Amino acid sequence: MPGFWDASAIVPLCVPAQNVGRDRQLLHQHKPVVWWGTAIEVVSALVRLRRQDFLTESQYYAADKRFTLLRRSWREIVPTNRVRELSEIQLDRYDLRAADSLQLAAALVWCNQRPKNRPFLCRDVRLREAARHEGFLLVDP
Repeated sequence: MPGFWDASAIVPLCVPAQNVGRDRQLLHQHKPVVWWGTAIEVVSALVRLRRQDFLTESQYYAADKRFTLLRRSWREIVPTNRVRELSEIQLDRYDLRAADSLQLAAALVWCNQRPKNRPFLCRDVRLREAARHEGFLLVDP
């Protein structure tokens, strides 16, 4: 069954030191659906980890290679007027940053605003709480 994956759940799939094992199992259980901007967020996180010396150059390139393979398999929700409208609504409803409201809006577009029993994978506390309030099934990555 597909699941909506936030960037915070994708990064550990790419970085072995952050991957506790369950992530790969979840990847097989829930084929990723992501927001269009997720790729940018993941690249930003990987570059930041490299710049802060949490990743060596070789670890960074290995993570980037994993990410390239992963993004070939996911479904991407593109920016539309509906995503923007739902994002604005989420900002008013929940304590979210702009990028997180776009994530949640994309998830709602993916499920035609019927989130009941739709898996939502995320490590961000505020986004998880908003997704729970919307009715998504939270899956702990």
